[in-house]
Amino acid sequence: MPEELHWLSAVEAVRRLRKGELKLAEYVEALIERTRRLAHLNTYVSHEPDLIWRSLGNAPRPDGPLHGLPFALKDIIDTADLPTTATTPALRGWRPERNAPIAQRLLDAGGTLMGKQMLGELSFGMTGNNPAFGAVGNPYNVGHIPGGSSGGTAAGVGAGLVPVALGADTGGSCRIPAALCGCVGFRPTNGRYDQRGVIPISSTRDTVGPLARSVADVRLIDDICAPLGTDHGPTIGLAGLRIGVPSGYFYEDLDPDVATATERALAELAARGAVLVEQDIPHIGRLTESADLPVVLYEVGREISAYLYQHKAPLTLLDIVDQVASPAVRATLQAVAAEDRFSAADYRAVIAVHRPALQAAYAAYFADHDVSAIVVPTTPLPARPHQAPGEDGTVELNGRGVDTFLTYIRNTNPSSIAGIPCLSIPSGMSADGLPIGLEIVGPASSDGRLLAIGEAIEGALAPIPRPPL
Repeated sequence: MPEELHWLSAVEAVRRLRKGELKLAEYVEALIERTRRLAHLNTYVSHEPDLIWRSLGNAPRPDGPLHGLPFALKDIIDTADLPTTATTPALRGWRPERNAPIAQRLLDAGGTLMGKQMLGELSFGMTGNNPAFGAVGNPYNVGHIPGGSSGGTAAGVGAGLVPVALGADTGGSCRIPAALCGCVGFRPTNGRYDQRGVIPISSTRDTVGPLARSVADVRLIDDICAPLGTDHGPTIGLAGLRIGVPSGYFYEDLDPDVATATERALAELAARGAVLVEQDIPHIGRLTESADLPVVLYEVGREISAYLYQHKAPLTLLDIVDQVASPAVRATLQAVAAEDRFSAADYRAVIAVHRPALQAAYAAYFADHDVSAIVVPTTPLPARPHQAPGEDGTVELNGRGVDTFLTYIRNTNPSSIAGIPCLSIPSGMSADGLPIGLEIVGPASSDGRLLAIGEAIEGALAPIPRPPL
């Protein structure tokens, strides 16, 4: 049986490309064919094989640390050769003049751009539904949501269409779809990656983040994307490693399959010698609520306007709002444009008081309990079935309807607001064959150590099956 090249890890593909054991053209062709066969997943906004082949034909043999490794980008990251649409109608034909610096780093490292991936409109939303560009299918069940907003990115990586990709995360947009699509999603410490040339929501909270099928593959991309170099130390063992388990907030009201998978993962870590410190983060729910929405809703209109002005786009914020296809996103942005949601005083209170209080609570937790990382379920529930846009505002959890966005984001949002590094890895499967994720959270600027811890935890857990595509 011939080898399925589309399932190669990024690390293994780079090794083979470097040694000449794998021809880049053969590898790219396998991924293009995989993408063609699984086009019904709708993971790409822009994927042009002719352009890919021209770029390879016009360039010398790729060198650098990636040696031609294919990658993809969430379609909010600027590229000169492909549009940057943010999957909103007003930007459908928008072509920036130059690549975002974060994209250029991967190209300069020898990467091969395979295309731009689907997202919730303007990086809002949780379901992968988009009235203008279509719905993204979950690779484990095409009728289920992939998560958001980097749903196309996670689905493409999870389905074997591309080994690695860059998504972006404001409140969970790398980790939530990674959990739902069976791959690894990393949110670095705020400021670790260059955010220029990325369509924003909130400069206080936005960050680009890699998605891949293993922590080692994420580390490969982090080595390139971190502008000041990486802080990856030696391999970390689980024996004696102190891990915080704050069950009072993050472990409440879980889907039974998520609870079971998480309990099994914790038991496996304890069996490998990890010390599980069962202590809560005091007042984490209240601190999160106080520091949440005013920042995003105060910054988003101003920062989209600034992006359009800086890039000389022939559009204004109002032009975009007038054409937004998602009813909930349009209503939010109309209120933002009217400046009737949160005042400057609300915003300043979050920046000066509430967000620092949340950051201090995390810092105290790590220090007072001498833990290297916190482990929680990435999401309280696995992927749920797709519903029509406008009808997907609630999902079922433990026999009742709950808010889709607020429920999926519950466990990822606090660490997002705090701006600390977080990683989601697969931890198990639901009874109906859908992936479940485990989130690992580290202290501020501990990115390299967190990835090493993530690799150790990943190695202790049984791998999940590949999607039945």
